[in-house]
Amino acid sequence: MSAYNLNESYDSYRTVDLEARAAAASPYELVLVLFDGLLDELARARGHIEAKRYQQKGQSLEKCLNILNGLNGALDYENGGELVQGLARLYDYCIYRLSDVSVSLSLEGLDEVVGLLGVLREGWEGVNATRK
Repeated sequence: MSAYNLNESYDSYRTVDLEARAAAASPYELVLVLFDGLLDELARARGHIEAKRYQQKGQSLEKCLNILNGLNGALDYENGGELVQGLARLYDYCIYRLSDVSVSLSLEGLDEVVGLLGVLREGWEGVNATRK
């Protein structure tokens, strides 16, 4: 089996797994599913940059930007107060940095975004745990 077919098979499995998790998720669990997918795709983007697979890097970063835009668009600005404003700024910053990474191929920039999103994911995990 070629590496391309293996990646295709993995993508299919991951899509089915993601759909199953999302179907049974609470809103907080859904955010965690999105963050898990986002962090996984960022790791793939890193691998594509390191291997000089620039077309795949572009596809991975586009998926990441779409997830971040979706998270940003789902924020409740009317009821969220300062917390939502802070999340929006952080999501916007990550979008800006990933757009820069797409051109500059900066692994440091990618690592910065991964670190920020990892902390946010931990926060969402804490919120989810208190809701149970």
